[in-house]
Amino acid sequence: RQICLDPSIVMDNYDGSSSKLNALKETLDECIEEGHKILVFSQYTTILKNISKVLEDESIKYSYLDGKTKASDRLKLVEEFNNSKDLSVFLISLKAGGTGLNITSSDLVIHFDPWWNPAVENQASDRAHRLGQENTVEVIKLIAKDTIEEKIIALQEDKKELINNIVNNDLSKSNT
Repeated sequence: RQICLDPSIVMDNYDGSSSKLNALKETLDECIEEGHKILVFSQYTTILKNISKVLEDESIKYSYLDGKTKASDRLKLVEEFNNSKDLSVFLISLKAGGTGLNITSSDLVIHFDPWWNPAVENQASDRAHRLGQENTVEVIKLIAKDTIEEKIIALQEDKKELINNIVNNDLSKSNT
């Protein structure tokens, strides 16, 4: 799964590029130019570090939060991002950013890599869909074509259908 994101995180001495990082960079460039405030989630901190290098190379200011960020610093980072006109991107590890953050200044959420459980992704996306949100929030999932990532998305859809069938008490129509 990691090789879909950036081969350099699993291959020593890899000197090629990452199509997914390139796609993210293009998306970020366009969205920042349009004035969007963007949350970028990944389950891998190594990927977030690589994304931060891309942002630094482009002189794009950003905030960063992962599981090692202290609770007191988390709130400070969120407040700073929400109130800043200079910060356009907030890099957040999927699990560290899943709860307790109200990032209402953002209007775009990008999931760099899919997670098996759609509820985890939804919970992360909800950081932007909070009380006080005045913007329409768009959610983008970057998925590498013809890879395991497409299978993860299919699995997510199957899980959603199963949950919907359970909630509607209609398991007789389920294909799973």
